Amino acid sequence: MTTQVPALNDAQKAEIKDIVCDILELELDEVSDVSLFKEEHDADSLRTIEILASLERTFGITLKQSELSRMVNLTGVYAVVAEAKAQ
Repeated sequence: MTTQVPALNDAQKAEIKDIVCDILELELDEVSDVSLFKEEHDADSLRTIEILASLERTFGITLKQSELSRMVNLTGVYAVVAEAKAQ
Protein backbone atom coordinates (compact mmCIF):
# COMPACT_ATOMS: atom_id res chain seq x y z
CA MET A 1 0.00 0.00 0.00
CA THR A 2 1.55 3.28 -1.07
CA THR A 3 0.44 6.57 0.34
CA GLN A 4 -0.06 9.46 -2.02
CA VAL A 5 2.34 12.28 -1.21
CA PRO A 6 0.64 15.66 -1.48
CA ALA A 7 2.16 17.76 -4.24
CA LEU A 8 3.70 21.12 -3.56
CA ASN A 9 1.79 24.15 -4.74
CA ASP A 10 3.18 26.55 -7.34
CA ALA A 11 4.23 29.08 -4.69
CA GLN A 12 6.24 26.42 -2.82
CA LYS A 13 7.87 25.24 -6.05
CA ALA A 14 8.75 28.84 -6.95
CA GLU A 15 10.29 29.35 -3.51
CA ILE A 16 12.37 26.17 -3.87
CA LYS A 17 13.54 27.28 -7.33
CA ASP A 18 14.49 30.70 -5.91
CA ILE A 19 16.55 29.04 -3.16
CA VAL A 20 18.31 26.71 -5.61
CA CYS A 21 19.07 29.49 -8.11
CA ASP A 22 20.31 31.79 -5.35
CA ILE A 23 22.72 29.19 -3.96
CA LEU A 24 23.91 28.04 -7.40
CA GLU A 25 24.18 31.69 -8.53
CA LEU A 26 21.99 31.11 -11.57
CA GLU A 27 19.17 33.04 -13.21
CA LEU A 28 15.69 31.50 -12.84
CA ASP A 29 15.46 30.87 -16.59
CA GLU A 30 18.74 28.91 -16.56
CA VAL A 31 17.27 26.11 -14.42
CA SER A 32 14.50 23.78 -15.55
CA ASP A 33 12.75 21.14 -13.47
CA VAL A 34 14.95 18.45 -15.01
CA SER A 35 18.29 20.22 -15.54
CA LEU A 36 20.96 18.50 -13.46
CA PHE A 37 22.58 20.65 -10.76
CA LYS A 38 25.98 18.96 -10.86
CA GLU A 39 26.33 18.07 -14.53
CA GLU A 40 24.70 21.13 -16.11
CA HIS A 41 25.18 23.81 -13.45
CA ASP A 42 28.53 22.84 -11.86
CA ALA A 43 27.07 22.47 -8.37
CA ASP A 44 29.47 20.89 -5.91
CA SER A 45 28.48 18.86 -2.86
CA LEU A 46 28.89 21.85 -0.56
CA ARG A 47 26.28 23.81 -2.50
CA THR A 48 23.94 20.84 -2.45
CA ILE A 49 24.25 20.72 1.35
CA GLU A 50 23.59 24.50 1.43
CA ILE A 51 20.40 23.89 -0.57
CA LEU A 52 19.34 21.15 1.87
CA ALA A 53 19.98 23.39 4.91
CA SER A 54 18.15 26.33 3.35
CA LEU A 55 15.13 24.14 2.51
CA GLU A 56 15.04 22.88 6.11
CA ARG A 57 15.04 26.44 7.46
CA THR A 58 12.51 27.76 4.96
CA PHE A 59 9.98 24.94 5.25
CA GLY A 60 10.58 23.89 8.88
CA ILE A 61 11.40 20.32 7.87
CA THR A 62 14.24 17.88 8.49
CA LEU A 63 15.91 16.27 5.50
CA LYS A 64 18.26 13.31 5.76
CA GLN A 65 21.66 13.64 4.10
CA SER A 66 20.82 10.37 2.30
CA GLU A 67 18.17 12.33 0.35
CA LEU A 68 20.93 14.34 -1.34
CA SER A 69 21.32 11.54 -3.89
CA ARG A 70 17.75 12.23 -5.07
CA MET A 71 18.19 16.01 -5.13
CA VAL A 72 19.90 16.12 -8.54
CA ASN A 73 17.36 18.50 -10.12
CA LEU A 74 14.29 20.50 -9.14
CA THR A 75 11.94 17.55 -9.71
CA GLY A 76 13.93 15.53 -7.17
CA VAL A 77 14.01 18.41 -4.70
CA TYR A 78 10.24 18.92 -5.00
CA ALA A 79 9.67 15.22 -4.23
CA VAL A 80 12.01 15.20 -1.22
CA VAL A 81 10.46 18.37 0.26
CA ALA A 82 6.89 17.15 -0.36
CA GLU A 83 7.64 13.85 1.40
CA ALA A 84 9.29 15.60 4.35
CA LYS A 85 6.32 17.99 4.70
CA ALA A 86 3.90 15.04 4.65
CA GLN A 87 5.54 13.39 7.67
